[in-house]
Amino acid sequence: MKNYNLLITILLAMNLVSCGDSRSEIESYFSFDEGNLKAMYQANEKVELTLLNSKNKTIDSIVYSVNDTKISSVKGNGKFTLDLKDKKLGYQNVKALVYFEGDTVSTKTRIEVASSITPKLLKYTIVNTYDHDVKAFTEGFEFFRDTLMESTGTPEGYKGYFAKIDYKTGKAYKKVDLDAQYFGEGITVVNNKIYQLTWQNKTGFIYDANSLKKLKTFTFDKNIEGWGMTNDGKTIYQSDGTEKIWMMNPETQKMTDFINVYTNDSKIKSINELEWINGKIFGNIWQKDAIAVINPQTGAVEAVLDLSALRAKVTNKEAEVLNGIAYHRKTNTLFVTGKLWNKTFEIKVSE
Repeated sequence: MKNYNLLITILLAMNLVSCGDSRSEIESYFSFDEGNLKAMYQANEKVELTLLNSKNKTIDSIVYSVNDTKISSVKGNGKFTLDLKDKKLGYQNVKALVYFEGDTVSTKTRIEVASSITPKLLKYTIVNTYDHDVKAFTEGFEFFRDTLMESTGTPEGYKGYFAKIDYKTGKAYKKVDLDAQYFGEGITVVNNKIYQLTWQNKTGFIYDANSLKKLKTFTFDKNIEGWGMTNDGKTIYQSDGTEKIWMMNPETQKMTDFINVYTNDSKIKSINELEWINGKIFGNIWQKDAIAVINPQTGAVEAVLDLSALRAKVTNKEAEVLNGIAYHRKTNTLFVTGKLWNKTFEIKVSE
């Protein structure tokens, strides 16, 4: 009888332990001490990370990883210092894999990293003012040699196209109309080929830059929208309406990487039409009559160009936001316009 009672006691004890140590409870033993974390860090800072140990368990070691890459291993509940230098701007997903008392659990947190650069405010002077097609819902704007190329969207009541434009008159002299199902977006020219995005169709087109003959239709390899487009001669950069700018291989149309666009204290959402100018990306910001000058390696906004005064010179009452940047290399000037603007402005930018 004594042995029987002893067996019952052992079984009950095992059951109590099992019920008290469910997997979900075990996984809650450890968590990052987020009370000591800031809402946002700058890229030149270091972050001290510690784990809370709610049950005072004996920790053998902790393996830390950032964005699924192992960074460090510490003994016991040792502190981990995350150096944000050279980290991609945006969210860093941090995971701690905790080894303790014969078991292993993981816990996660994330840290938002902004640029460490305070953007400069640029100046400009107006060199010339030209007419612009008041019915052009401008989405792409780029010079090919000395010819201005323009791509337009198709809001209700407007027809989408892309064309070669006489920038002095605003008239199209060679035009390709888009099928009604497509909302035209950014364009760029690489190796004598025009690449064009569409907004929500996840579809792009490639044309011969001289004849405008369509060469290929391609599908985005990421589930993103198509917004702005530019290139550095080898890589295409495209925006998707968020803070991201993607890099695309023009030969394969595959995405190879991305950057997140940040100032020193905030992310810049809705990056729109893009232009590559002297090693930097100039990007319109949707709903803002301003251009951000972006480092293409890091995503840091290094300067801002406020063009709200130009918007005041546009007389079309239906005019929408600034959206169109075309750099003329021979004159070192920018041609800027907007959706349904009746004017294109040639400006000279300085510090």
